[in-house]
Amino acid sequence: MNNVKILDCTLRDGGRIINCEFKDNEITDISSRLAAANIDIIEVGFLRDWRNVHYQGNSTFFTHVEQIRPFIKKTENHTMYVAFIDYGMFDFDSLSPYDGTSVEGLRVGFTKKNLAASRDDIIKCLKSVKEKGYKLFIQGVNTPGYTDAELLEIIKIVNDVKPFGFGIVDTYGSMYVEDIRRIFDLVNHNLNEDITIDFHSHNNFQLSFSFAQEIINLSGGVRPIIIDATLNGMGKCAGNLNTELIVDYMVRKKHYNYDLDSILDIIDDYMYAIKQNHSWGYSVPALMAGIYQAHPNNIIYLTEKMRLATKDIKYILSMIEPGIRQRYDYDNIQRLYAEYNHTKVNDRSTLDFIKALLENRTIVVMLPGASIKEYEQEIRSYIQDHDAFVISVNFISDITTPQNSLAFFGSEKRYIKMNDKREGSYVAVVSNILRHDENDLVINYESVISRNNEDFDNTMIMLLNFLHRINITQFAIAGFDGYDANQTNNYYQDNLFDEQKFANRYEELNANIRKMLREYAKGLPNKADIHFLTPSIYKNIFEQE
Repeated sequence: MNNVKILDCTLRDGGRIINCEFKDNEITDISSRLAAANIDIIEVGFLRDWRNVHYQGNSTFFTHVEQIRPFIKKTENHTMYVAFIDYGMFDFDSLSPYDGTSVEGLRVGFTKKNLAASRDDIIKCLKSVKEKGYKLFIQGVNTPGYTDAELLEIIKIVNDVKPFGFGIVDTYGSMYVEDIRRIFDLVNHNLNEDITIDFHSHNNFQLSFSFAQEIINLSGGVRPIIIDATLNGMGKCAGNLNTELIVDYMVRKKHYNYDLDSILDIIDDYMYAIKQNHSWGYSVPALMAGIYQAHPNNIIYLTEKMRLATKDIKYILSMIEPGIRQRYDYDNIQRLYAEYNHTKVNDRSTLDFIKALLENRTIVVMLPGASIKEYEQEIRSYIQDHDAFVISVNFISDITTPQNSLAFFGSEKRYIKMNDKREGSYVAVVSNILRHDENDLVINYESVISRNNEDFDNTMIMLLNFLHRINITQFAIAGFDGYDANQTNNYYQDNLFDEQKFANRYEELNANIRKMLREYAKGLPNKADIHFLTPSIYKNIFEQE
């Protein structure tokens, strides 16, 4: 059974890189030659509201299906022509009924935010497309952004509406093969068997071609499948799956009847000329867009307008809240850029100095938890027996000498409180502490945090990330007790830190720290190399399974 169809969306999604400014004769020629090459479905462009687009020709941003009619060439192989509608950018009431002279199908895309705000209206619009006689394709934007439970809710809607197709859409090029397998299995198992699964990917991780093959294999030759692609992979930022790659694969491995030579001729005649002035394909900034699920316009702006190094782009993207990354707000990016520059430092000399300081030493990381008072003698004995070097976190310990210790500060408030104890000690500060002494060792803030957690700036986590940067993964820990709302004071000295105002967050803090510690522990060569000298609610994270 030939259960796979190829949908070429060069004139729509590929065209976004040139603002869909194809000349009318180019639209006619590309679409007719794709049809002659036996491409199953051709997406001719967008349908947009007249308030968003003023159509005057030479564009694939259309406002009425009648405008698409001149570009439809009926062929003996029954190529299907479709257009794409972004929910919120088109008046569905203005849609003319299907009469067989224009597009046969309409693909309707909506975001998670759209669905939360306008669920009933979206369903109404989807049904109206079918009622007017079109084949309906439902495209939920950014499929990886949904939880399994949320995706199942969408599938319930889809099964009720009964469209021609339902799309798995990797909008930001952020998926890996295991994501494909998990999502496809969930969709395939729960979607009505007569609904086609459409797969649309972006090539940020250079995996689009592999994904397409994986989807085809997962279909088992049974589930109807559509694979989206563009000529030469044309598309914003990293681009899309290459039509020529999937055509060649289907011809040589699956014995389908596509005409690769004709596809290559179209690329020669059009794509190379476009690429002279517009670039797409793999780049490290595109990789960053995939990692952080960011809108490609953010990457383009940071790369072309602000001319930033890739590392700086990575850090600034991580500063944008996940929901906002999927849109673009240049004022917000400029604000974050200024904030980032405020804390950015070159810390190479600091890394080299501290690495030399700790080299071949037994290390004790000490936090100011209440347990260090109870276990003070045991800690002193361990330090003396092992000639250990102590790194104290957000305080300066009395248990060791300044020459044999380093005070690590990630909190400006704690740093200032320790002012009278810092003299003569090695002191390292994270660069978010702006009022530090000129002799302090300064560590780049963005290099030791991970912004995917609400408590990303926890100082112990920053220290662990820093030690990982300099390949130190063996040490003892004392005073890392965890927070206990039932204790009057969680610290070794009464009133050392005024933290009672955070007591209502202790359970949440513990959970967030556990989550970050688990991620940290995944990167350790041996979790048993970290051991605890005092009781800790986090100890079990580092025990061998």
